[in-house]
Amino acid sequence: MKDSLSLGASREAALEHAAALVAHAWRDFDSPRESETEISELLINELRKPLPEQGSDVIESLDAAGDVLDASLAQSRPRYLAYIGSSGLEIGALADLLAHSYDINLALDARAATRLEAQTIGWLADFLGFPARLGSFTSGGTISNITALAAARERALPGSRTTGLSDTRPAIYCSAEAHYSITRAAELLGFGRNAVRDIPIDEQRRMQPEALRAAIALDLANGVTPVAVIATAGTTLTGSVDPIAALADICESFGIWLHVDGAYGLPAASAPLTAPLFAGLSRADSVSVDAHKWMFVPKACSAVLVRDARTLARTFAHDEAYIPHEDDELNAVDITLEYSRPLRAMKLWLALRVHGAQAFRAAIADNCEQAQHLYRSAKAHPRFEVLASPPQLSIVPFRHVLPGCTDLDAHNLDVCARMQRDGRVYISPATIDGQVWLRPCFTNFRTTMADVDITLKIADELGCIGPHDHPPTK
Repeated sequence: MKDSLSLGASREAALEHAAALVAHAWRDFDSPRESETEISELLINELRKPLPEQGSDVIESLDAAGDVLDASLAQSRPRYLAYIGSSGLEIGALADLLAHSYDINLALDARAATRLEAQTIGWLADFLGFPARLGSFTSGGTISNITALAAARERALPGSRTTGLSDTRPAIYCSAEAHYSITRAAELLGFGRNAVRDIPIDEQRRMQPEALRAAIALDLANGVTPVAVIATAGTTLTGSVDPIAALADICESFGIWLHVDGAYGLPAASAPLTAPLFAGLSRADSVSVDAHKWMFVPKACSAVLVRDARTLARTFAHDEAYIPHEDDELNAVDITLEYSRPLRAMKLWLALRVHGAQAFRAAIADNCEQAQHLYRSAKAHPRFEVLASPPQLSIVPFRHVLPGCTDLDAHNLDVCARMQRDGRVYISPATIDGQVWLRPCFTNFRTTMADVDITLKIADELGCIGPHDHPPTK
């Protein structure tokens, strides 16, 4: 074979074959599988091969790639309810193909692509109801949160990006059930893990405003500088939404940056029935949202939005000789953590153009109704228990209660493992107040009410099997 990186005469056939593989995957996602595909010995051996020195047939290699993907856990499937999944919106996948084919770099001005990203930021802000003046797309919620908290650091401690934090005692405040990325941000930004104040939660698992106020007052009395308050708009554990308006009142009274971590739940601010949970959102200084979660597009497509356009430039801008600044226009590298940046906005831009905002609102509302249906059904069932409060968004922890079982935590871990082996529904466990719960999360436009009902049916079916009677591996 010729030593070349061009597909040459095989290019059109390769594209056609790849399209057929994609079409097969999309058809396969339309309905649930009755079991997960196992990794064959043949495939395992294929994935143990050493570095190929010579190329091989492109069609054969594409088929091998398809085999790997088909034997992987795909979050796009309608009964993948573990963690907080993305669902691989079809138009988003096509957008990625187009964007990656052109391989545009948004570090500097990329002409039309730069304007497309700015337009998509505006659309996203309108969709969420947040008055963003500026924003950018990132690889995920962790980077979005780090970006926002870096801006908060520079406002609370001006010049800290130059002088460091050696003479300061900063603190950031979040719910006791905030995402781990907040702690990671504190570590990477130099605050240190001990600077994170875990504020107690109420009976609905939301941050308690008065506990926050007391923690800030105590820190100020002790010479500590509050940098930011992080309100969680949809906790990973239970989907709870912190009282943003009450937290905004406190932040305004103390002059503290308010960041809303809405990586999972913030798109629900657009749906009429859940919008009241997000009252006060427009008063935040910054928000983060993962469009690759509850706006259904493929990973990676997160965004950070800020109310004050100057804050990001104060935090990230450099005057480098090799970066042009015409007419004082900012480049993306002046407002973002990353330099080389792919066109992540394309998938959301194209999705909103093709489907329209109302279709997204309707799909989000459907997921919330599925969660409510599961909560009601589990609550009415004699062998399930649920949390005291109904789900605020689309996460529904529940436990299987087997009569005579002396260790419900071990039992529910076993039920979860059985469901994962069984393959008809894939869920994950969660530990809530020291107890093990089954924790389905609905963030897929393909999931139906029938899938909700079968989830409860399978959990009970496998939960009622004796402790040593495991179902056969599919």
